[in-house]
Amino acid sequence: MATTGTAGAGIDRRTSGSGRRPLRGPAAAAVVAVAFLITMLGATIPTPLYPLYEQRLGFGGLMVTVVFAIYAVGVAAALVLFGPLSDQVGRRTVLIPGLLLACLSGLVFLIPDSLPALLVGRMLSGLSTGVFTGTATAMLIDLAPARSQRRYGLAAAASNMLGLGLGPVFAGALAQYAPHPLQFPYAVHITLALLAAIALCFVPDPVRRGAGPVRLRVQRVSIPAEVRGTFVRATIAGFAGFAVLGLFNAVAPSFLAQELRITDHLLTGLIVFAFLGTSAVGQVASTALAERTALLTGCVALAAGAALVGLSFELRSLALLVTGAVVAGMGQGMSFRAGLATVTTVSPAERRGEVTSTFFLVLYIAISFPVIAVGLAVQTFGLIPTGVVFSALVTLTAAGAAATLCRQRP
Repeated sequence: MATTGTAGAGIDRRTSGSGRRPLRGPAAAAVVAVAFLITMLGATIPTPLYPLYEQRLGFGGLMVTVVFAIYAVGVAAALVLFGPLSDQVGRRTVLIPGLLLACLSGLVFLIPDSLPALLVGRMLSGLSTGVFTGTATAMLIDLAPARSQRRYGLAAAASNMLGLGLGPVFAGALAQYAPHPLQFPYAVHITLALLAAIALCFVPDPVRRGAGPVRLRVQRVSIPAEVRGTFVRATIAGFAGFAVLGLFNAVAPSFLAQELRITDHLLTGLIVFAFLGTSAVGQVASTALAERTALLTGCVALAAGAALVGLSFELRSLALLVTGAVVAGMGQGMSFRAGLATVTTVSPAERRGEVTSTFFLVLYIAISFPVIAVGLAVQTFGLIPTGVVFSALVTLTAAGAAATLCRQRP
C-alpha cells in the first residue's frame, strides 16, 4: 500500500530524477498550485466563446449545455477511473499525464468550425480536470508541514476556483482583442500547460509507489466511517455551490447575449469571474472561521446569492446578476474551502486521493445533470423561466444545507 509523508517525509528521492535539482518545501507546493491553476483555467476557456460557437456552428442553447455537460462527464469519468490511482503510483505520475491531456484538448479545439472537435475537446478537457483535481489537492496536503495543512488546503481550493475564474477573463480578452478568437486562447494555454508539465518534473513525489502491481479499478463510492459525517455535510453545501457554477458557465453567457444584448467577450468573462473570483476571496476569508462556521456562513450567503441571481433573470438586470454572483461566489468559496479542507485533513493518508476524488465526483455531478436539465427546460419553457426556477431550487438546497448544519452539534 502506498504511504504518504508530510513536510518532505517519506519522499522517494529517486522520483525526482537523476541530474535534476528537486524543488522542496513551499517552492514545490507553489509549482503544484500553479499547475493546478493552469489546468483549471483551460476548463473555462470556452465559456465566453459559446456565443461565437453558436454563430459559427449554428446550434442553440441546448447544445451549449450539452457541450458543457460533456466536460463534466469527462471529469466524472476521470475521477471514477483514476481517483485512487495516485495512491498507488504516486501523485506526480498522475499529474503530468493530466497536463498532457490538457494540451491534447487544446490541439483538438484548434480544428476550425467543427462541432465534433468541440465535443471531443470538451471531453478531453474534462478528463484532464478530473485527473488533476483530486490528485493535485491530495499532493498539496501531502507536501504540507504538519501545522500547515489548512493553509495548503486553502492553496488547493483557491487554485481550483481561481483557475476556473480566470479562464473566461483570459479567453474573453484574447477573443476580443487578439486575432483568431476561437484558436488563439487555446494555443496560449497549450504553451502554459507544457511549461507546467516541465516544472512538475522537478517536484519530488510525496508518495512512494507500492511494491505490488498497479490495479486500475473503478473508484469506490465509499467513505471511511470516521469521515462520513463530515463528508455528507461538506458535499451538500458543495453540491449547491457547483450547481450555481454550472449555471454561470453554461447559461449566463446566453442570458447576457440574448436578453441583455452584451456581446463583448471580455465583459462576459469578467461577469463570470465575478462569481469565481469572489469564490477565491471567500476561501481566504473563511480561514478566519472554524470549519463548521465557515460552512454555515457559506451556505447562507450561497442561498441569498442564488435568490438574487434568480431575481436578475426575472427583471433582466445586469446589476442584480453581478450582485448575486458576488454574494453567491463568496458563499460558494467559503463552503467549498471549508468542506474540502475538512474532508482532506480527516481522511486516512493512504486513502486521501480516493476520498478527495469522491468528493469532487459529487460536485461535478452537481454541474452536469442540473445543467442538462436546464438546457432541456430552456427549449420548452424559455431561458428566463428556467433560470428563475433553477435559481430557486439552488436557493432551497443551500438553505437546506444550512439548516442541516444548524441541527448538528458543534
